[in-house]
Amino acid sequence: MSRQLETLEVLLIEDDPMVQEVNRQFIEKVPPYKVQAIASNGKEGVALASRHNPQLIVIDVYMPELDGVETLKELRANGVQADVIAITASKEKETIRTMYQYGVIDYIIKPFKFERLQHALEKYRTYRTAVIGNGELSQTQLDELFESTVPAENKVLPKGLNEQTLKQVVHVLKSSPHPLSAEEAAEAIGAARVTARRYLEYLQKEGSVVIDIQYGTVGRPVNRYRIKP
Repeated sequence: MSRQLETLEVLLIEDDPMVQEVNRQFIEKVPPYKVQAIASNGKEGVALASRHNPQLIVIDVYMPELDGVETLKELRANGVQADVIAITASKEKETIRTMYQYGVIDYIIKPFKFERLQHALEKYRTYRTAVIGNGELSQTQLDELFESTVPAENKVLPKGLNEQTLKQVVHVLKSSPHPLSAEEAAEAIGAARVTARRYLEYLQKEGSVVIDIQYGTVGRPVNRYRIKP
């Protein structure tokens, strides 16, 4: 019998009503998340966080009353320990640096696609499952948790490939519920299709990825890639 996932309660702090609804729907498409409260400004967000004690806060930066940076500072000053994901149009380095200093675990720049938020939420769920409770974690477990892989001493990537992009491709494949085509993988990492295909073919040759061939009624078959079980 499979164990039911514990509901993860989310406080959404966003001033735009249309964006509120879109973000709420996106968040609740990813189990086991549930938006328990929505604040339209930072001041209201601080009050709701103290009242509801959510596990996760999703916050904008550009807001009336208190902006996201000041809201986050106020939350920490009030002892709110919830983890935070920022979803904002703010790209300023100083803002990003300050948000991370005050405990943001992910930073998503608007406009964004559902898959980017899905990735953030699934990554946070994995992190939370791993660190909650007593016990210890090994270095290997921490490396896997934070996706900080250490390459083997003698392993050199082919010319034109880099480790960071390779990790992005692997991450996209791991988080997808179904095999991806080169075009879908490229869109997910923001690269050209030919670039994504090179990384996928490299992973396939290394034995980390297997290919599922999808035959359609018209046109050439499509190669779809998935992480090897």
